[in-house]
Amino acid sequence: MAEIVLGMGSSHGPLLSTPPEQWDLRAKADRENQNHWYRGKTFDYESLLEERAPGFAHEIKVEVRRERHAQCRRAIEVLGRKFGEVKPDAVVIVGNDQREFFGEDLTPSITVYRGQEIVNQQDLHQAPGLAIAEVGNAPKEGASYPGSPDLADHILRSLAEEDFDLAQSSARPHGATRPGIPHAYGFIYHSILGDNPPPSVPIILNVHFPHNQPRLHRCLKLGHALRRAIKSYQGCGRVAMVASGGLTHFVIDEDLDRQVLAAMEKGDEKALAQLPENVFKVGTAEIKNWYPVIAAMTAEGRKFHQVDYVPCYRSEAGTGNAMAFVYWD
Repeated sequence: MAEIVLGMGSSHGPLLSTPPEQWDLRAKADRENQNHWYRGKTFDYESLLEERAPGFAHEIKVEVRRERHAQCRRAIEVLGRKFGEVKPDAVVIVGNDQREFFGEDLTPSITVYRGQEIVNQQDLHQAPGLAIAEVGNAPKEGASYPGSPDLADHILRSLAEEDFDLAQSSARPHGATRPGIPHAYGFIYHSILGDNPPPSVPIILNVHFPHNQPRLHRCLKLGHALRRAIKSYQGCGRVAMVASGGLTHFVIDEDLDRQVLAAMEKGDEKALAQLPENVFKVGTAEIKNWYPVIAAMTAEGRKFHQVDYVPCYRSEAGTGNAMAFVYWD
């Protein structure tokens, strides 16, 4: 039987891999956006600035950006070292797709990737502020990593017995817009695992696109079911679980982030499940990727370590990405 030896959670936002002097590349898009989600409501940029008065001008000074960026890079190094010390035999990564893998013609709620090979390549055909960050998602020459189809199939069978209706994928779908695996996974493989991961199983959640996003309580149940599936697997001994995404963005809400992190530390699933669904929109919805790992680590009784929490602001209205880096051992 397998043992879950490590849990991790990491943000994967583009600011992590963008020089802080160039964070304005994404801030320009923020100022043009007419639909910023913040606490269950939408705002254009000017109304968001008014809502969050006096604003965050002090947070977007270049010297502040540089320090926040350096904090994030140090935290990423801590996670990479920790994973290297533990040396798991396999890893299950919970992340999301942003129309890189699946298109509008097919949007599964929960997908288990069971391919023998996982291809990771940069996608430079993106908007300003995104292409520049591809250096954090994949090596320039691309990479190929081992999948774990036996573990994936075991997860599929085990979760089917627990009434989860899952999609499965063995290869990049026809029509996928990204040349490889979604960047939620690419960032973990490249920036944290150094392009040398053990065999892995990506679990792809549709946290963004109506109308079949898994709800908060379902994400927690998924974590418990994944834990039971992994622990009943006989194909390897030591397995890690990793969450990729979040925390609040494109509008940073430090109060919500603190609630999530406090509940995470306490293993308070009730508090996590009772948060309002309507705050988990656009980038902030990626916090749902963390829920299965939180549930599994809580059930395992693993010790929580917050490496860092770094709100990275890029505009006066409080847009940006709040970055978090944690592990359980």
